[in-house]
Amino acid sequence: MVDDSQLASYAKAYAEDGYVLVKGVLDKAEAKAYREESHALIERLNRDYDPTWESARQLGMGQNTELKHCHDAQFYAAAFARLIVDPRFTDVAAAVMGTPNVQLHHTKLFVKPPEKGSPFPMHQDYPFFPHTNDSMGAAIFHFDDAPLEKGCVRVVPGSHKQGPLQHAPEGSWHLPFSEWPLEKAVPCEAEAGDVLFFTYLTVHGSGINASSKARTTLLVQYRDPADPPTTDLHTGSLGQGMILRGIDPTSRAAATG
Repeated sequence: MVDDSQLASYAKAYAEDGYVLVKGVLDKAEAKAYREESHALIERLNRDYDPTWESARQLGMGQNTELKHCHDAQFYAAAFARLIVDPRFTDVAAAVMGTPNVQLHHTKLFVKPPEKGSPFPMHQDYPFFPHTNDSMGAAIFHFDDAPLEKGCVRVVPGSHKQGPLQHAPEGSWHLPFSEWPLEKAVPCEAEAGDVLFFTYLTVHGSGINASSKARTTLLVQYRDPADPPTTDLHTGSLGQGMILRGIDPTSRAAATG
């Protein structure tokens, strides 16, 4: 378990920079097992759909690249259900939000294939699911190493303090390429077992996986259950509203006892 002083350090970095990379949340054996579980799931689903953004292709970042992914991974394999309630994750999520309660918004499993794994242009997650108090955050579990050549996540430290930024029209969801070039952002190179936490206002993106090995991650979007959404966008994910830590103080059962 992470001690209180370490949690306070993570919370401070998250508040100041808009992100924090937490090392070794999973040990190497656990990360390897989740990697194998992830690739087995993707193979079972055998879907043709490619979620590469059109904006990446338009910019030339995503030409001849591809992504493999699955929404709501915890509904396909119990291993992911156990992972999203693991205190090693939920305690950090609670600390960085400053609330004892952590609620699930959704999960996404991503595999960037070797040599052609698609990139993501720079963006905030805010436009996809705006919330009243901006508690929404993301945690990216790394199931294998994510060096620069694998298209690791890149962030702009402190960008969350600018608040919501103007993005391209719906369907593209990216920031102006000239103002927010991917190559100017800070690479968050990670090792298997590391988890990157960031706010949904933090500007981020990722490059092409040009390496000879896949990059495998699980994205968990979390929020304070007392922070309601301001729109109906992205409300259809399975399991949305599940309490991962603490309680839901807004529920009728919690209010009435």
